[in-house]
Amino acid sequence: MPAHQDQYVGPRDLTRWSSPVGRFLVRCVRPLARWIGPHAALLLLIAVGGGVAAALTAASAEVYESVVERNGVAALDQPALDLAVSLREDWFNAFITGYTNIGGPIGMPVLAISIMVLLAVRRRSWTPVILLPAAAFGSLLMTVAGKDAIGRLRPPIGLAVPPYESSPSFPSGHSLNAIVIAGIVAYLLVVRQNRRRARGITIIVAILFAVTMGLSRVYLGHHWLTDVLVAWTLGIAWLAVVITAHRLFLTFRLHRAALRETRA
Repeated sequence: MPAHQDQYVGPRDLTRWSSPVGRFLVRCVRPLARWIGPHAALLLLIAVGGGVAAALTAASAEVYESVVERNGVAALDQPALDLAVSLREDWFNAFITGYTNIGGPIGMPVLAISIMVLLAVRRRSWTPVILLPAAAFGSLLMTVAGKDAIGRLRPPIGLAVPPYESSPSFPSGHSLNAIVIAGIVAYLLVVRQNRRRARGITIIVAILFAVTMGLSRVYLGHHWLTDVLVAWTLGIAWLAVVITAHRLFLTFRLHRAALRETRA
């Protein structure tokens, strides 16, 4: 695998860390990468990050619960559900139900695995095989941690569109998984796209998929709006962890390649 592969997003070099925090992170992780290698360091960083993310999700759930009890941002929930109910039509309900199944426990793994295999085969690269499952697994951990910590009830069944769901409402797994999978796929695509327009379209499509998937859950009455909003914020945070870990991998792989050329 060439050292420059996946290194750039347009003119931006992902191995250049302009912020003090980024440079500090590189200095901290460099000894680990030298010891176990860039690939192993990438996997270890994602594993540790996933554990930390799940723990923080459980902790943040307590904050979320206190906000709900005080009717803070949760004051948006009932008006949003009422609006969704007022917009429903039988034909649109069926369409949205089919669409939301794409982000479900069957549809999303099938979609993610299909994209992973396609990208891995076409690029002859292990990067999609590492990043996509790692991102998805972290998203699953965060979903489970949040649901176990809160156990929030879903909207009333009488205001939901069947088929009904019985698992805890917070956070919305569909919304969290959609933003993580769409985000990491978009990232994998833009690092290989040379045209700004192509990168822009890719990012817009990913955002639209994540947003519409989340809103579909509110429309169907399967989640409260705040379940979706918090899922989006958690998903963005987890995406940042995975992408940062990959940037560190690229940085140390480049350093290793440069060292080999110097010795040669």
